[in-house]
Amino acid sequence: MKIITWNCNGALRNKLSELEDQNADILIIQECEDPSRSTQAYKVWAGDHLWVGETKNKGIGVFAKKGNRISKLNWNGNFSISGLNSASLSVKWETEGLRLFLPFIINNEIKVLGVWTKGSDNEAFGYMGQFWKYLQIHGNEIGNGKQIIVGDFNSNKKWDKPDRWWSHSDVINELKVLGLESLYHLKLREEQGDESQPTFYLHRNIEKPYHIDYVFVSKEYINSNIEIGKKEKWLSSSDHLPLIMETSS
Repeated sequence: MKIITWNCNGALRNKLSELEDQNADILIIQECEDPSRSTQAYKVWAGDHLWVGETKNKGIGVFAKKGNRISKLNWNGNFSISGLNSASLSVKWETEGLRLFLPFIINNEIKVLGVWTKGSDNEAFGYMGQFWKYLQIHGNEIGNGKQIIVGDFNSNKKWDKPDRWWSHSDVINELKVLGLESLYHLKLREEQGDESQPTFYLHRNIEKPYHIDYVFVSKEYINSNIEIGKKEKWLSSSDHLPLIMETSS
């Protein structure tokens, strides 16, 4: 099975040919528009799909191809930090307030969590902090059975802050406890923060590379192959490069 995750940088309806060339089974696309409110050609191409977003133009889309089936998982819950002498509303949160996550299952067998973390300068829990909050609610679901987590996390160990328990490194360690590791780092034997291959170029500037997109897998998929798309092919369409995972499991 071939699974691709890619932040398309908007207007996916104009970039479908790039994805068709990949002959993927499952596509998880960040920053794409809602097919139900877009062009007819895009609706037809989308076929069996799932989509969540904050506006009709920017969300996460999941597209099943080649006869594969996908169903959304109803992951909803809440979490509160106990033991704090605080009545602040910020010590508790709910799934529906976190941005943006799309859990689904492929062929009633493989659980996948599509991720596009969001954040802003006025949020302490932006980007990886949003995923950390999600993990506190849904750790049991994520750590149970075959699981893949893919997407644009907007995060790297280089941006860790020592006074945050939701920094990149802390989340990576929590995922390891749940039995999930980054496939890229396993296959290339590289450490978090020392990646030789970027997944993102700020403003498409090749002088500003970052590694901020990931595929985390449970033990069933650690022998899968992974590659990052070539910038020569993809930078004309997006500031992100796709991550391409192939597994026989």
